[in-house]
Amino acid sequence: MSIVTIPQLISQVETGNFKDLARAITMVENGLEGSAELLRKLKPDGTPIIGITGPPGAGKSTLVNAIINNWSSQGKRIAVIAIDPTSPFNLGSLLGDRIRMAEHFNNKNVYIRSVATRGSLGGLSAKTIEITDVLQSAGFDYIIVETVGVGQSEVEIAGLADLSVVVLVPESGDEIQNIKSGLMEIADIFVVNKSDREGAETFANNLKKLVHQKSGNLRVIKTVAHRAEGVEDLIHAIEEHSYSVNHKKPFLLAEKAWKLIQNDRMKDIDKKKLQADLDKACKNSDFNLYSFIEAFVKIKNS
Repeated sequence: MSIVTIPQLISQVETGNFKDLARAITMVENGLEGSAELLRKLKPDGTPIIGITGPPGAGKSTLVNAIINNWSSQGKRIAVIAIDPTSPFNLGSLLGDRIRMAEHFNNKNVYIRSVATRGSLGGLSAKTIEITDVLQSAGFDYIIVETVGVGQSEVEIAGLADLSVVVLVPESGDEIQNIKSGLMEIADIFVVNKSDREGAETFANNLKKLVHQKSGNLRVIKTVAHRAEGVEDLIHAIEEHSYSVNHKKPFLLAEKAWKLIQNDRMKDIDKKKLQADLDKACKNSDFNLYSFIEAFVKIKNS
């Protein structure tokens, strides 16, 4: 196998070749030799990043499939990052979105990459940020990031995406008070999916009232993703937003920088070894977590 330099690899990524793109992403995701140089020399072209989040079962993957079908039929190139939760026990990840999006595997206009959360509570690891920067150098028209939809991921996506789409279902009606506390601040578009279900109209109307009370420029769109109903309205809203001035850019950059610095500070911490050490230490009768951490940090800093 011939040795490819980092500038050569970047040049190949910029041509949009999926094989070279996969190679670059694998290098970055696993922190392999040359990854830091690659990231420093990348020239992201500002491709819009669309975050799609919401509770489990809301139909996010089905909605993403419908969006991909629409855009790819127009000849647009789309990259999808599907975030899968990492097990806190064995640190493994199911990476199930590859299965759910199998119909696009041979689509030359669609690149799909599943990424594990790697223990990030909000579902967005520093690696996700780095991977999106690689993708922004590969000439895509849109990049979609679908989060796991648990914990803080709905809020964390605002630190990565130029536009945040929050997907809800009619059964979310009981959670509308929670929407006030967090999602309202980060959402650019609300989608009421599975809107053919009972109570969908009432929920959508209540959500619209809430949206207009807080911010009159947020859209609420009803969809039935598996039938592609309402998807064109959603795509029009996404495209309309993509051409507007992104006033969140300073916030986005600060959030990305914070996450990357945090990751750099923690890169020498082996979580599996930490678990093993804690398992051994907690069996002692005088075990104290704070004393353990203090000693652990001293050893790391020595």
